[in-house]
Amino acid sequence: MTIRTGLCLALIMLCGISPIRADAVGTALNDAIIAFERARPGLGMEAFGVDVAAYGDALLLGRFSSSHWGGTVVLDLEHPDEPAGACARFAAYVRLPPQNGTVTLVTCPQFRTDGTNALRRLTLLHEMVHVVAGPDECQAMAFAARVEMLATGSFTPVERYWRANDCDASGYELP
Repeated sequence: MTIRTGLCLALIMLCGISPIRADAVGTALNDAIIAFERARPGLGMEAFGVDVAAYGDALLLGRFSSSHWGGTVVLDLEHPDEPAGACARFAAYVRLPPQNGTVTLVTCPQFRTDGTNALRRLTLLHEMVHVVAGPDECQAMAFAARVEMLATGSFTPVERYWRANDCDASGYELP
């Protein structure tokens, strides 16, 4: 752990947001924070159209100043128990646009039961792009894969997802 990551985690604890959780969502959030902080120096101020400072604030603090949405936005995490609505199709999703200055990231029951820690981390890194920058699936996956590459030296294979969303025609690229 770098000094910067340690300081960020200490700041989160002081702000009352505990990054130390034993459940799948907490573990994925911790892993996403660590990956982002490792990758942050290589991302610059903006990557793939994503404001890196706003992304970091959303991930670390649960609120951010948004040039995309306009004004300050608060992140709300929701964890329904039943796979109804969009949870019947997705492991996680973001309700957009923000309502009353709040954007909601929903982690569905299958997020908490299926998959690996690396896939959960990738999912949160991806969904946080939607929180900050909007609904573009290719943008979200390109940014999340870049964070993984910078943080770990590799990224989760997402070629099937990439093709299904016609991302080759999007102008975004995987690392």
